[in-house]
Amino acid sequence: MNKELLGILVIFGSTVLLAVPLGRYLATVYRGDKSWSDFLGPLERLLYRLGGVRPEREMSWQQHLVALLTINLVWFVWAMFVLCTQGSLPLNPDHNPSMTPDQAFNTAVSFLVNCNLQHYSGESGATYFSQVFCLMFLQFVTAATGLAACVVVFNALRDRTTEKLGNFYVYFTRSITRVLLPLSLVVALVVAFQGTPMTWLGKAPLVTMQGDSTFVSRGPAAAMIGIKQIGTNGGGFFGVNSAHPLENPTYLTNAVENGAIVLVPIAMALAFGYYLGRPRLGWMVFGVMTAGYLLLQVPTVYLEMHGNPAITHLGVDQRLGSLEGKEMRLGAPASALWAITTTVTSNGSVNAMHDSLTPLSGMDALLGMMTNAFYGGVGVGFLNFFVFIIVSVFISGLMVGRTPEFLGKKIEAREMKIAIVIALLHPLLILAGTALAAHLYVGNPTAYAGWLANPGYHGFSEMLYEFTSSAANNGSGFEGLGDNTPWWNISTGVVMILSRYLPIIGPVAIAGLLARKKYIPESAGTLRTDTGTFGIMVFFVIWIIAALAFFPALALGPLAEHFTLYAK
Repeated sequence: MNKELLGILVIFGSTVLLAVPLGRYLATVYRGDKSWSDFLGPLERLLYRLGGVRPEREMSWQQHLVALLTINLVWFVWAMFVLCTQGSLPLNPDHNPSMTPDQAFNTAVSFLVNCNLQHYSGESGATYFSQVFCLMFLQFVTAATGLAACVVVFNALRDRTTEKLGNFYVYFTRSITRVLLPLSLVVALVVAFQGTPMTWLGKAPLVTMQGDSTFVSRGPAAAMIGIKQIGTNGGGFFGVNSAHPLENPTYLTNAVENGAIVLVPIAMALAFGYYLGRPRLGWMVFGVMTAGYLLLQVPTVYLEMHGNPAITHLGVDQRLGSLEGKEMRLGAPASALWAITTTVTSNGSVNAMHDSLTPLSGMDALLGMMTNAFYGGVGVGFLNFFVFIIVSVFISGLMVGRTPEFLGKKIEAREMKIAIVIALLHPLLILAGTALAAHLYVGNPTAYAGWLANPGYHGFSEMLYEFTSSAANNGSGFEGLGDNTPWWNISTGVVMILSRYLPIIGPVAIAGLLARKKYIPESAGTLRTDTGTFGIMVFFVIWIIAALAFFPALALGPLAEHFTLYAK
């Protein structure tokens, strides 16, 4: 166990050490300063010419959002076409069928919004063509969309008054060519050399140690795994995701993939400070995010290492921890590390089954998505955190009797209204969706019997987890839920759309409104936002909002299930 804990420390420590120079690099690239990746300039200029983009033309915040939403609509149409016709398209050696319209809608929306909620099994539900030219394509462009939107906010917070906030297509293109492609290529090469397949051939025949004949799915998996982790996408090539021995063959690939999940989100938090020339501010954001992450991660590792008390009562030896639903080659600690890493971001990939986590560990995974601000997805994680900064600045200003200001711009009623709406949207979508699903199930349990493999407290947690994962653009699930039905496909699809675009529109709008305002230089009475004191304020604002909104639902699900373990 000591070696396993050391492995956890090495993975997280190495990720942070890599994120620091990456944060500086991101700030350099998005500011347009000279960098080692300038050799990609001719390729980017070619792409601009092909797309009819004028890179020197700066946009207002409204124009940025129009460009973002328009191009996303085009991608949605492409995804629906491919998924509904994939059975007739090429590169389908295993003869997988096309998706039904409701499943195609859910899958198209899911990959479009960077959620990657999969109501299908990867190797049997999608073809090589749809995996590469639709789903993997979306994993690149949606991650780049989040990064580009985040840079628009960075631009707006500079010490100036302006309506021009750079060019969306420039930030979008650089996110792909200079960030996502190089990093995902590194991860893809690691997993490929460790045994992950990268081939266009179909299933391979295999004779097991018992002498049974079977077939093993393969395909161009390594390429998809790289961007799945770097872009905080999480959609797996195989049905069981990174619990599959071909998607995550060794402890090395497990460490690399785990670190890749949070690498860019941490770097973007630091890039915020470097971009504005206020590195202390970036470290404050990183510190708050890390404190929240560790508050969830440490108890989860402890709980999974000490097993399930209900099994202990049966006299079963659990010195290796709670191993239900986990890979023996990875163990309980590494599975617990991944469970929280993937849920504090919008990644959602898994190397163990979250449905088998002990109740409080499952609650920690839920809280990672419910707070939705500790690291978060690439770009959008900072946008969520930015909303809580605005709320904290406003509260702090009222407490000291001063007009709330952030980076020299006054926070007024319009900005606060938008921030509050976005902050409350997340619990509204989760709790309303869960309430509707619970009402349907309780009202007619016979008709909806296929939904829940585990009725009762855990069944409620499964429904709560599905909507939480959808609203947090996460994509993981408590897979005891029968989710490939018209209700789950459509309802979670609608939640994913609202919870992706409104939390992007809101922060960009706030930033655009602030950018127009007159810059007020800092004075002795200015509220410092790059201090530990303000960081503590933000930390508790996040937790109070999450606790007040979600505690009743958690009490009905994982908390109630936990206490039943000791009731016997």
